[in-house]
Amino acid sequence: MTTKPCPKKCGNTCDAAARCCIKCLCAERKVVRDEVLARKKALHESREAERKERLKHPELLIKEDQKKLEQEHRVKELEAKYDELRRTCEKQEEELKSLGVLESGIDTHKIEPKKRSGKSEATAVLVASDWHTEERVTPAAVNGLNTFNLDICDQRVTRFFQASLNLIKNHLATGVNITTVVLALIGDFITNELHDAESAESNQLTPVDALLRVQNQIASGIEFFLKNSPYSFVIPCKSGNHARTTKRTRFATESGHSLEYLMYVNLAGYFRQEKRVQFLISEGYHHYLSVYDYRIRFHHGHAIKYQGGIGGIFIPAFKAISQWNKAKPVDLDVFGHFHQQKDGGNFISNGSLIGYNAFALSIKADYEVPKQTLFLVDRDRGRTCTWPVLL
Repeated sequence: MTTKPCPKKCGNTCDAAARCCIKCLCAERKVVRDEVLARKKALHESREAERKERLKHPELLIKEDQKKLEQEHRVKELEAKYDELRRTCEKQEEELKSLGVLESGIDTHKIEPKKRSGKSEATAVLVASDWHTEERVTPAAVNGLNTFNLDICDQRVTRFFQASLNLIKNHLATGVNITTVVLALIGDFITNELHDAESAESNQLTPVDALLRVQNQIASGIEFFLKNSPYSFVIPCKSGNHARTTKRTRFATESGHSLEYLMYVNLAGYFRQEKRVQFLISEGYHHYLSVYDYRIRFHHGHAIKYQGGIGGIFIPAFKAISQWNKAKPVDLDVFGHFHQQKDGGNFISNGSLIGYNAFALSIKADYEVPKQTLFLVDRDRGRTCTWPVLL
């Protein structure tokens, strides 16, 4: 607390914001109190002396009453001032006592940095979806919020793998042993021609050319990880709704009508001799994976029906997960499709590599920069942290 010499020049000190010290305030209080008592006494004597006179001169009663009211008002003012000075003294006394307690009551202890025991273990889960490689996004179409083309796509894919390795190797792995990375490929890597004329105007490649481009990008990213890290890879694969070859989604036979399913099979064949890479390609809508005892359900997300409600994707996601868990419960659902990264506690919705586009605008999605998702599953604690991979 900052102090200064008392302005009353009494030799004491006081708080820098106070007008005088406690001793002077108490002296002022005594003066005010004595003055109040003296005025009360004078008022009483005046009333007693004038009581008889009033009986003789009734015409003076009005003037005397007015004087009486003025005196009473003055007394009330003095009493209020006295009360204010008293409260100020009491407050400053309490502050001084508290300051003394605080200054004498601090007792610290030393906290040592935790040494790595080498016994903890975790698995990094990297989620990739909604790249829409061949789609063009012009600033005019999204109010200047994004630009996307083939060159920008290549740059973002490269940053995705570089940034992910940096986060895992130089940040997460410094505090826990990581031997395995789950790279979840969960669909919509291409836009395809679902919207006919609109797709023809915005797409820069045919579906097959776009698929081959993505296939090469993913293979290059996996080889980059293998060359620059010691990790093994488990790669669950799910198809998105955009890669289908049918007009409508056919959930029962979705994989048989998906260009992405074909891409996953090709990638698995390409890495078949690599012992550190394991592809998990399932035909159903869901893919279940247990990381230690932590159960994860991967899917693209297009079976969750979102109608643009004020609660966002949370309410439809909670409803769908609740129903699915009745059949086969899990700890976490991981999906994409909605182009927005959300953490619902029991679900993670992945962002998109393409970024804000006409689809995100049409479903009233929150604006967000291009991003994918990385999270850590600890062997003993389950999911412990979730990171955005900014692109």
